[in-house]
Amino acid sequence: QVQLVESGGGLVQAGGSLRLSCAASGRTFSSYTMVGWFRQALGNQREFVAADNWSGNRADYAAFVKGRFTISRDSAKNTVYLQMNKLIPEDTAVYYCAAQKAYRSNWRVSGDYDYWGQGTQVTVSS
Repeated sequence: QVQLVESGGGLVQAGGSLRLSCAASGRTFSSYTMVGWFRQALGNQREFVAADNWSGNRADYAAFVKGRFTISRDSAKNTVYLQMNKLIPEDTAVYYCAAQKAYRSNWRVSGDYDYWGQGTQVTVSS
């Protein structure tokens, strides 16, 4: 059974940084399948944040995080990271990692992912 477990969320002041981790178990992922980060703020729909493949050569970011967030992975550990810098209050949300079972091209769409973590809360105070 595939499990994705996020960690690293918390409370941080505006301008601060956090690094989220997503540890995957139960499956070896193909190098070309995508792993993504999404977020959902209270009252809002889940939105795409960033994605990359397990080879690390297809990184893609939502416009609102480009230049502030970086996705990376440690394939040996089956772990994906989201380094978040220059956080702003609007980044407050539950952050989810997601992984594909097989490659699909609409990686900005949550429906293109097969596996989801339980989410980790990120709160940015002003």
